[in-house]
Amino acid sequence: MHRRKDDQHYGCIGVGVGPANLSLASLLHGDTTIPSLFLDQKKYFTWHDGQQLPDTTLQVSMLKDLVSLADPTNRFSFLSYLHDQGKIYHFVNAQFEAMPRREYRNYLQWACEHNENVVFGERVLSVGFDRTFVVETDRRTLTADNISLGMGTSPWVPPVAADLLGDDQFHVCDVVTKARSLGGKRVCVVGGGQSGAEAFLDLISRPPGERPRRVSWITRRRNYFPIDDTPFTNDFYMPGYSDYFAHLDKPTRQKLNADHVLTSDGISESTLREIYQRIYVHRFTEGNPDLVALLPNRDVTDVRPGTAGDWSVEIRDIDHPAEATNVEADVIIWATGFRPAPLTVLEPIAHRLQREDSEYRIDKSFAVQWDGPADRNIFVHNAAPQQRGLADRNLSLIAWRSQRIAERIRGVRGDDQLDSFIEWSAKHDMPETMQEVHG
Repeated sequence: MHRRKDDQHYGCIGVGVGPANLSLASLLHGDTTIPSLFLDQKKYFTWHDGQQLPDTTLQVSMLKDLVSLADPTNRFSFLSYLHDQGKIYHFVNAQFEAMPRREYRNYLQWACEHNENVVFGERVLSVGFDRTFVVETDRRTLTADNISLGMGTSPWVPPVAADLLGDDQFHVCDVVTKARSLGGKRVCVVGGGQSGAEAFLDLISRPPGERPRRVSWITRRRNYFPIDDTPFTNDFYMPGYSDYFAHLDKPTRQKLNADHVLTSDGISESTLREIYQRIYVHRFTEGNPDLVALLPNRDVTDVRPGTAGDWSVEIRDIDHPAEATNVEADVIIWATGFRPAPLTVLEPIAHRLQREDSEYRIDKSFAVQWDGPADRNIFVHNAAPQQRGLADRNLSLIAWRSQRIAERIRGVRGDDQLDSFIEWSAKHDMPETMQEVHG
């Protein structure tokens, strides 16, 4: 299809339609003064579809949806979704301790379907600038005053596995489709976060004919640690702490992210409890002591083809790295996390954008600092954890971040919610690099 010039100029064009940009699209919907368009190259909406194992749940409150913490009256709230579907009473009566992840995914799809400014099946090729932003897609040429990048993340595996992925070695993002016929096989799960725990639990919960012969669970962490979801810890996921974190010096920010990783990437206690109970039943009730191998505090140092069409996974005890042992596996599932997707669409103007190590340097409104006009902005979502902390990749603050972006686009500033009970530091002025800039 030939690209054509689109004569409509937009106040904001979003690239990528995941929860982050969908939140902004929801807050901007209906604002006729800021026409917006959000594009995604996928043909239809997906959200971790290959990872939607049975009975998995979110690790954040249902109130942390696309809009509620920024605008509780917005038509795209989770409660609006339930009401629109006619099942709000049923959801209340179900008394879920945590929102089913599939339900959250369905809510996001509903928000896409009810927002005419969200378009799938159109790939953004590049973003340039000529007095305004020029967006080239595989269909047309668009212009906009502001760009919002919500391109999400890409699955990551360690270098030892990067060239080995296939049907018998794969990232956990494909576990639903690739982990089907594993009955009688030896499976190795690598990664000690929630995704690894869910994959491990699914494997050991299968009926006898479909269950692997042995499931090994390897992690560099010293144990299978729970997420810290206690009230004061959750103050790390409030707007005020995000602003406080942003103006700390870089070494302090790096240390805080490392120290507090389990506030975001730990395992739900209910998942850990079910895993332990399953292991108990297998070992003591059903007399199957060899089903499970738990191997924390191990580093995977090599993966080689075995002698029988399988894989030999070399691991080293982190406390005693001189001696290596091997785990033999027919299938390896890498639950080793995600990394921000590369922002290659910005290549035409990348030389004009400021960087902080691997990230684009952003201001208080999540706008990339650059040498262009102050009223032309490139906003980034989920791409600045070094500057904004672990909450930047978490669902907790997506509505607040989108609200701050929307206010910047509109040239207004709304009222903030009350500060945390915790006084994070002595009061001081925000550094100039973090000051709000309005065009």
